[in-house]
Amino acid sequence: MPLANVAFVEPMLKRRLSSLARMVLCVAYDCVRAIPNARIVFASRHGELVRTTTMLECLAAKEELSPTLFSMSVLNASAGLLSILQKNTAPSTAISAGGSSFGYGLLEACLQLAEKPEQPVLFVYADEPAPTLYEVSEPPDKRAHALGLLLESSAETRIAWSLAARTDAPSQEDQSQVFLRCLEQGEADWSDSRRTWHWLREA
Repeated sequence: MPLANVAFVEPMLKRRLSSLARMVLCVAYDCVRAIPNARIVFASRHGELVRTTTMLECLAAKEELSPTLFSMSVLNASAGLLSILQKNTAPSTAISAGGSSFGYGLLEACLQLAEKPEQPVLFVYADEPAPTLYEVSEPPDKRAHALGLLLESSAETRIAWSLAARTDAPSQEDQSQVFLRCLEQGEADWSDSRRTWHWLREA
């Protein structure tokens, strides 16, 4: 898979970016390159698990850990990098909630916009398959991907959301992919083991 284009990042920093961080910065920059003060909500199921695994393997081999590797492995690393690149001092939030990470991240972003509607909120979800050694149950078509959404009170597209007790079998797709289907087709449902998320495009 080709690496995401992050030509706006200076070369020294670019070399330190993981494939996940590149995806995050690419979609985020597309959304807010002209909006330097947007609040940021970042969500991911696994985050920088590939990097974390590399560090654990170094520890197991009694090798020294790289401070750079550690600093870039935390969940909010990509959001922090975007803030630095934009000189953005607005708050940022990082969320991980299992298979529902996309939904809860989007909910957090919507609540922040409702609290302060005059300031846009950038929501970015990014994830990649967990390393095979973890034997994590993933959707059959799981692949690395990122999705950026700019939330503004003046937006023409509005999405209604509801949550109910699950009545169907758990979904076999990433929650983010199902939400994209709502944007394209107007409506979509996604279920985990307990609840069903329903999104409806109102405009």
